[in-house]
Amino acid sequence: MDNNYLQHFLYPSSLFVSKDPYVVKTILGSCVAICLWDKRLKIGGMNHYMLSNWNGNDLASPKYGNIAIDKLVERMFALGSRIEDLQAKIFGGGELLESGQGKSTLIGERNIRVARLMLEEKRIPIVASSTGGRRGRKILFFTDTGEVRHKFLEKKVY
Repeated sequence: MDNNYLQHFLYPSSLFVSKDPYVVKTILGSCVAICLWDKRLKIGGMNHYMLSNWNGNDLASPKYGNIAIDKLVERMFALGSRIEDLQAKIFGGGELLESGQGKSTLIGERNIRVARLMLEEKRIPIVASSTGGRRGRKILFFTDTGEVRHKFLEKKVY
C-alpha cells in the first residue's frame, strides 16, 4: 500500500469524509459500507452501518442505513460535491449470523436493499458492488481515486 496516504479505520456506526488522500479501512459482515467518490473534486467518503432503518427510537445515529446514507451525502455536499459528480460502491451485507432455527436473519439483505433504494432515489449511480454471501469482507477505500480493494474473510462459526 502507498505510504503517502493517511489512514483511518472506520468503526461500525460511523462515517468518514475527507478532502485529503486517505485510505479508509473497515471490516464487514452483515453490515454495509457505501463508498462515495466525487469524480470532479477527487474526494471521497465512506459509511459503515449495522441496521437498515432507524425506527424513531433511541438516537438517529449512523448505526442505521437510512441515517448513515443521508449523513454521508450531506458531508460530501459540505465539501463542495454535487449530486451529478458522485458515484457509489457498495460492500458487505453478508448473512453470517443465523437465528435459533438455522435460518438466516436477513439483516445483510435488508442493509443492501436500503443502500440500493436510497442511492437510486438520490440518483447516485452504483458503479461497483460486492454484497451478500456467507463471508465477511475487508475493505480499503482510497478517497482521492475512488479505488476500493476488498478481500473475502474466512468464515468463522459463531
